[in-house]
Amino acid sequence: PTDTPFMNSIGQGKASGTLHEWQTDALASVNVSNAAIEGADASTATLSATTRLNNQCQILQKTISVSRTLEAVDKAGRKSEQAYQLAKASKEIKRDLEAILLSNQVKDAGSAAEARTMGGLQTWINTNGDFGSAGVAGSLGSTARTDSSEAERAFTETILKTVVKEVYEAGGDPSMLLVSPSQKQVVSGFAGIAAQRYMAPADAPTTIIGAADVYMSDFGTISVVPDRFMLASNSADDIALVLDPEFLEVNYLRPFTTNDLAVAGDQAAKQQIVTECTLGVLNEGAHGICADLS
Repeated sequence: PTDTPFMNSIGQGKASGTLHEWQTDALASVNVSNAAIEGADASTATLSATTRLNNQCQILQKTISVSRTLEAVDKAGRKSEQAYQLAKASKEIKRDLEAILLSNQVKDAGSAAEARTMGGLQTWINTNGDFGSAGVAGSLGSTARTDSSEAERAFTETILKTVVKEVYEAGGDPSMLLVSPSQKQVVSGFAGIAAQRYMAPADAPTTIIGAADVYMSDFGTISVVPDRFMLASNSADDIALVLDPEFLEVNYLRPFTTNDLAVAGDQAAKQQIVTECTLGVLNEGAHGICADLS
């Protein structure tokens, strides 16, 4: 499978350095005492400064090697082995990137001996979440989410409703619930599914509805989207993500590029596909996490 629902749902932007930076802001709480005396002087300025955030760009790469003989001979089903391997490598990098973006990996500036790493989404969501008794949220890409030391609990509609309400109150408009395949089946078992009916004609097979693709919350419609690659992320099968895709981006410092590598004599032709990018969480308060799920 090569579908990457998380990347396909969020925006794309451009990074201008290995440390990608952006600013976030929030409006002040509503002031029900906002009343001024006629003729009074202007009040003291109360607007707060914006917050400057950042994430590290991470390099992802794949190298292919195709012998010159293999490229020259007739191949069953394809014209060029080299082109086929390049296409395959590109798809594999996208799968890797999808899992990394959703991971609990913290950002790291790296060194001459250590690669830079971006902070995955689990390390950013801090404001809104429902955790097990000892679970702790991540923070700004620098602190990983901590699993609960207690037994995990079943994913329930009560947990989901709690997080959706938190996201809405924090200013987000959640429209996606991203889950692993296991948690997708749990969501399909929520009580509301029993209210659905499917009318089949008498002369055709009856359809049994056993899945929920849309969740109607008190604050809007939320698409329930399964993501295979959450299984490959750090502890991502025990979470469900309530997201507002408008406030998420993949920022590319270098888009997908193919580099020809040096060869000597009749050695196999070698090529490298490389990209450098990071996750931009434009406002972490627009998202929420249901964590420590069994």
